[in-house]
Amino acid sequence: MKIIEPSVELAEDFDGAAVMKKLERAGRVCYKSEVNITADSAEKFLRGVIKRGHESVIEHASVSFKIICDRGVTHELVRHRLAGYSQESTRFCDYTAGKFGGELTFIKPCFWSEDDENFLLWKETMARLEKNYFALRQNGARPEEARSILPNSLKTEIFMTANLREWRHILKLRTDKAAHPQMREIALKIYKILVEKLPALFDDIRP
Repeated sequence: MKIIEPSVELAEDFDGAAVMKKLERAGRVCYKSEVNITADSAEKFLRGVIKRGHESVIEHASVSFKIICDRGVTHELVRHRLAGYSQESTRFCDYTAGKFGGELTFIKPCFWSEDDENFLLWKETMARLEKNYFALRQNGARPEEARSILPNSLKTEIFMTANLREWRHILKLRTDKAAHPQMREIALKIYKILVEKLPALFDDIRP
């Protein structure tokens, strides 16, 4: 059994300044103000359209992330319908195969310390589930059958793409203190990347 921390990886790096210039070009079509484009006008223009709620302008750019988290988190992520998803399949992935190291991988819960009694109980439960998953496979159960006992804590990988307006919507909801702790943990990692790359589009969101 392996226990790991969740992680977020920007799937493809991009030039934030170039993205903003593209979005400015798109947005100025609405006002026929292309003549006002200068080398440094994009940031001010985009902050203005966001302040006015004209966020359709930023739908012209998308960002993708590879997210490693538990399956409970992905159940929340995929509820955001204006996005594309490709997720590790427990139906077709045989975790007894060598490429998975012959063990199950679980995501460490962020709300318990390792010496907490609840964490120790969780860890014991994951070990038992791993043992029983392997027993089912040895007894002839197919991966799509054995997966019926796999928990929310199972590590999964999901490739997610959304336009920048949708990312703003997701981050406003999922970085809020009322969000599920593990969902918020992932959302804050995504926010950190996007606010560094595109501060004019995300720094008004204050987790």
